[in-house]
Amino acid sequence: MPPRPAAPTLPVLPYRKPTRGRDYWVLDDVLPDPGAVRERCLDRNDWTEGYPHKPESWPGLRTMPALEPGELARVEKLVRKATGAPRIWAERPAGGGTVNHNCVQVVGAGECEPRPHTDSRSLCRYAAVLYLNPLVTRDFGTSFCRQRLPGGALGGNQVAAPHNNLVDALGTRYVAPDSFVEDLRVPHRLNRLLLYSANLIHTATGYCGTTLEEKRMTAVFFWMA
Repeated sequence: MPPRPAAPTLPVLPYRKPTRGRDYWVLDDVLPDPGAVRERCLDRNDWTEGYPHKPESWPGLRTMPALEPGELARVEKLVRKATGAPRIWAERPAGGGTVNHNCVQVVGAGECEPRPHTDSRSLCRYAAVLYLNPLVTRDFGTSFCRQRLPGGALGGNQVAAPHNNLVDALGTRYVAPDSFVEDLRVPHRLNRLLLYSANLIHTATGYCGTTLEEKRMTAVFFWMA
């Protein structure tokens, strides 16, 4: 048989060791009643289905809004204090479209594998995930990743100008499954907000559960500053 063509060599990204208080922030006990938020989300009947239920690139179920205005204002006050940003806002995409800001997402075991990615630099400077499960283990939080290069060497973990996201920076959406390696893991904890620079490569560490009540439930946010 003829030899298989070699995989294209991907660009090596810049690396910046994720540092708490500079690149990411872990804020615990952010809402006074996370159980009420969770119950409100479980009672929703307006879910939009993603993969594997529908031919979408994103997994599980999602709907908006996750938090009510007073709850969101509380979270945003904490974000401004942590980052030192005097103002944060949800950007509107040029030409219309929707940013899934303040969106609740529910993804179960087998519905998706970890997918390292970055968020769009043109739409957000900071992103955050609020964990809303009371009973799942620590292993269903969020992982920051970096490139694994041919031969096992390590590459970078962030997207910089002029690129907007990881696909732009690598020049392709399709990479080998072992192209990234976990660099840092932040464990899941109910009512924990993980806030981070949106240009860092990150992924859900894993997904769990088979029923709506058991599946990994998070609220996600995207802010410009």
